[in-house]
Amino acid sequence: MRKIKVRAGIAPKPQNVYNKGDCGGLQNLADAPRHRKGKVFMPRFFTTAVQWDETAQTGAAVLDGEDGRHIARALRMRPGEAVTLCDGAGFDFDGTIESIAGDTVSVRILQKKRTVSEPTLRVTLYPGMPKADKLELVVQKATELGVAAICPTMTARCVSRPDAKAAQKKQERLGRIALEAAKQSGRGAVPRVLPLTDFRDAVCSAKGAKILFYEGGGAPLSTCVPAGETEVSIFIGPEGGFDAEEVAFARAHGAVAATLGPRILRTETAPLAALAILMFMTGNME
Repeated sequence: MRKIKVRAGIAPKPQNVYNKGDCGGLQNLADAPRHRKGKVFMPRFFTTAVQWDETAQTGAAVLDGEDGRHIARALRMRPGEAVTLCDGAGFDFDGTIESIAGDTVSVRILQKKRTVSEPTLRVTLYPGMPKADKLELVVQKATELGVAAICPTMTARCVSRPDAKAAQKKQERLGRIALEAAKQSGRGAVPRVLPLTDFRDAVCSAKGAKILFYEGGGAPLSTCVPAGETEVSIFIGPEGGFDAEEVAFARAHGAVAATLGPRILRTETAPLAALAILMFMTGNME
């Protein structure tokens, strides 16, 4: 076990450190095979490079670039080891590595199957633009919980107000975070990270049941999703919450004000609590 030096009065940062026998020498838990209900989930990659023959029920794929480098250099995988490729459209392809040449990895596809990890409820998250890097945490964890899309919104009380260039750069970074979280959590699709949008425009374009979480009170979440609903749009305020005019506007355009209980949740906590509840309510946590 690698030793961590600690200076007086300073706590060490958490580190993913394992004995080589624990995870085959992997330095990051996300790269290790994961066990779920007795099954082992191998390293997972999203790609459109799969060539599948429906008649022969076999296929092939070539991974290069970032994915190829990750397999060859970070994971240090070898020919014969298993990988799962996902087309992002609901299908997984189980295969084995045939060869590795530099950062180019050739995979033989053995099986095509429908992804079982995608929720039956499509949830689009509209978080009010928060300060600092809070949105990065929200995107990562919301992806793990099954969100379909994330659209940051600009509300009246947003403190963070990036210009167009900064917003574009942030959108690209959040997209990469969603991709990595989708790989780690075994998703069958990568959530879309949409451009920063004005709150009123977001309310008008939102689909399905519209739910706005309001610190001023509202209906219990369990009563806000109609039976048989397959799509939900949820709105979360920034650090200062929504103002009264925004709440009135959302209600006038079909949104229901909801509550997550008597406690005040942080702007990065509320969307994750709401998503977890929605997924549990609709049987997507079973």
